[in-house]
Amino acid sequence: MSWVTRVSPYRVGDRIAYSKRFLQSIGCHLGDMASARGHIVAIEPVGDTVLARIDWNTPGLPEHVNVKNLSLVKNGMVMEHD
Repeated sequence: MSWVTRVSPYRVGDRIAYSKRFLQSIGCHLGDMASARGHIVAIEPVGDTVLARIDWNTPGLPEHVNVKNLSLVKNGMVMEHD
């Protein structure tokens, strides 16, 4: 098992959204970021941080996002985690 597999709860192909906790922490719980959905196209370790490269359905969002700021989307519902 690779290091990335052990430290990231996400896999390439997962449908994701920004987590509610992250959006609230930056005061952006409404609008484009809150409604954005995407697919992970790569998982990339950068030092002690794991970034997901994301193909978003909303233009202008960052391509790379820390996996700690994401949540899975299943059956249209954002699955929050602790």
